[in-house]
Amino acid sequence: MAYDYDLTDVKGIGPATAEKLRSAGITSVEMLAITPVRTLVEVAGLSEDKALELVKAARELVQIKFMKASEYLEKRKQVGFLTTGCKALDDLFMGGIETQAITELVGEYGVGKTQLCHQLCVTVQLPKDKGGLAGSALYVDTEGTFRPERILQIAERFRLDGKKVLDNVIYARAYNSDHQMLIIEEASDIIKESNVKLIVVDSLISHFRGEYLGRETLALRQQRLNKHIHQLLRLADIYNLAVVVTNQVLANPEAFFGNPQKPAGGNILAHGSTYRIWLRKGKENKRIARIFDSPKHPEAEAVFTITDKGVIDVEE
Repeated sequence: MAYDYDLTDVKGIGPATAEKLRSAGITSVEMLAITPVRTLVEVAGLSEDKALELVKAARELVQIKFMKASEYLEKRKQVGFLTTGCKALDDLFMGGIETQAITELVGEYGVGKTQLCHQLCVTVQLPKDKGGLAGSALYVDTEGTFRPERILQIAERFRLDGKKVLDNVIYARAYNSDHQMLIIEEASDIIKESNVKLIVVDSLISHFRGEYLGRETLALRQQRLNKHIHQLLRLADIYNLAVVVTNQVLANPEAFFGNPQKPAGGNILAHGSTYRIWLRKGKENKRIARIFDSPKHPEAEAVFTITDKGVIDVEE
């Protein structure tokens, strides 16, 4: 839920402290309320006591408190659903991609993860009565696979003005993991200015895998990855937007039977993602999506295909 409060409305925050917080990427009372005290100490240069005082005051202002499950159910009614543009996938997700959550697309190269991300950048711009969120998209590209030409192709299928659709996709190329995290840290202003309702990170793990090599760096990598995931979760919750990330796979030498692959990122990514979807290739250019981790969905599968029109149902 969004509130019309300024940082200076929080008890104990004057103009100088407010400017310090904004410079650290904390631009709203809601974000301050859910930012860890340690993070405030590190990025805003506050003492631990002062940071704790401000967080408590912010939580009181936006009424972050205990609530009954019935009250939380009412709050959950604010959650939106973004159509994938494919009925089989929408049915699998029970209505589409959820806001206030991270949806993780897992799979090897060429299964359609990036294709689906491109399509979501178009469908998010559809009006709500057409399954969209009437907003724009922020696309963080870590592997250089974003193609505006593909956006134009998919926009034509949905009978949208290609130029307007491209103008509503904010593109950011992340060149390393630090840059990737910085983009998300500075995203709040862009989200508010451009009515961003979808954040795509394609892929989430690529830079972290490439920069932190060897067991001796694993702990540091996982700490930073954990921080990054929680940055995304906070944005999803504060601005009621959808976050979609793609993930790579790695060989699982312990798997004598079943799938010889497993998602990269380990337990940190497994616990951080709200919904996890495994994509794989089927026969005759078909793709299969399977929900393998979800707090509400049963484990199930859907079949789709990819054409010049984008991600579509097999029947089409």
